[in-house]
Amino acid sequence: MSEFTAPVTVTAVSVPSTTSPLSLGEADLYKEQLPPLGRKLRIALITCCRPQTIVQKFPIISWLPRYQWSHLLQDFIAGFTVGLTTIPQAIAYGVVAGLEPQYGLYSAFMGCFTYIIFGSCKDVTIATTAIMALMVQPYASISPDYAILLCFLAGCTILLLGLCNLGVLVRFISIPVITGFTIAAAVTIASAQINNLVGLVSPSKALIPSWKFFFTHLNKISRNDALLGASSLIFLLIMKKTKDISYGNRIFWKYVSLSRNACTVIIGTFLAFILSRDGSQPFRVTGNITAGLPPFRPPPFSTNVNGTTVPFTEMISTVGTSLAFIPMVAILEIVAIAKAFSKGKIVNASQEMVALGMCNILASFVSSMPVTGSFTRTAVNNASGVKTPLEYGILSGTITNCWFILYSSARPKMQLSTEKISEEVFGLVTIKQKLDYASAEYVKEKIVAFVHRQQSEGINLVIILGNEIHGIDSTVAANIITLKEDLQVLNCQLLCWNWHISAAGVICRLQPEMRSIFKFNKTIEDIIEEYRSQHLSNKASQNTLYSET
Repeated sequence: MSEFTAPVTVTAVSVPSTTSPLSLGEADLYKEQLPPLGRKLRIALITCCRPQTIVQKFPIISWLPRYQWSHLLQDFIAGFTVGLTTIPQAIAYGVVAGLEPQYGLYSAFMGCFTYIIFGSCKDVTIATTAIMALMVQPYASISPDYAILLCFLAGCTILLLGLCNLGVLVRFISIPVITGFTIAAAVTIASAQINNLVGLVSPSKALIPSWKFFFTHLNKISRNDALLGASSLIFLLIMKKTKDISYGNRIFWKYVSLSRNACTVIIGTFLAFILSRDGSQPFRVTGNITAGLPPFRPPPFSTNVNGTTVPFTEMISTVGTSLAFIPMVAILEIVAIAKAFSKGKIVNASQEMVALGMCNILASFVSSMPVTGSFTRTAVNNASGVKTPLEYGILSGTITNCWFILYSSARPKMQLSTEKISEEVFGLVTIKQKLDYASAEYVKEKIVAFVHRQQSEGINLVIILGNEIHGIDSTVAANIITLKEDLQVLNCQLLCWNWHISAAGVICRLQPEMRSIFKFNKTIEDIIEEYRSQHLSNKASQNTLYSET
């Protein structure tokens, strides 16, 4: 139906009332129903102490007693396979972040052990990722202490959000935004590594400067590095297809395919070692990797850069908005991965946030950069048969999503039409979603404009059907009051039909005389008949007064 329609004859219009007339008294309208905060707080405190709540926060308590020894072999194979994938990736991501390679390895083990205790998805593996490395790189290049501090602070932020059950916030970021951000990150990372692939040392890892440096230094490409890089890419693509080999043992070919990253690193390392035994070095190498485990110590709350002590406040000022972006992206990654591999189970986003927060906090004590769920390693873990848990673009996308939500809220779906019953032409306004302060002025303007346009039809009455209006705020109430006044200037009366008590009460408490505009538990025919009788009575009174005058 179009927004403005010609007069039609309505033979029967009846909307079931959601309010009993017996329960509708003055006290009901004027009494505001406040939430029982005290009772809710007591329930929340009692709930926190229940064994069920503790089990929810520590999922290992639930699955460990039911662990079957038959799962041990499959878990071991899955863990070993993921480990072969994690080691070369961790080294590479450490380099992408601008850190020494061992920092990537430091980020690869503590999170996994912590997630066993707090995690709820058996497939998820925790370590640093390409996106995390990319976001940390601007600060890690100043000092590794920045990356470690970011890991700790991101963990605290994520843990706090999880404990406050704010996993629902993830719903406000759409899949296209996540996909676009991931693709953009992949392009940026690939661009940053294009020079390393052919043996060049670029002064910048940014998107355009990296490609500019590549094309302006083609004559300095190292033949050996370029051959090794191209061969490695071809080898990876071939190994990826081995899982599709139909003859022989298919399980064997599957694990061969899953180990492609590790095989590539092992073969490349072996070639570099063999060819450099005579003292020459045909390839650019990462260099020595510090052996041993990192010391277990608190994250640094100050650092030293070029002989100058940098206090905590200055470190925070340097990282700036990344304190919000890094936790947000980390949450998105782990929740998206957990949902992708949940296999019909409901993913508790808040619990995943608790697990990720603890993983980052404890990882920061072993000199780790920020970590989150890795899609690649999780896919390897899932494919291996695991049985138990053993940039600014994202901001722009989120703002765009919020803009759409706010725009929809400010432009509620409503239908305005002219109707005719018993020779009385009136305007019927049907609002099909809730009203809030953002939409109050819009609704008022639309109704006034509608009456202006339909004055030729002799409209003297507007009825707002409020079945979907469960609650309003004071801004909406004030606009309804002024709407009534504006319509009176146009010799038009306003009635509100079948509004919920809670919504009507807000208006009546703001202006008690507005009680008369609300009609409950009546058919539209009854309302029109009542209006006609009152209108004729008022007209007769006015005529009598005029005659006497």
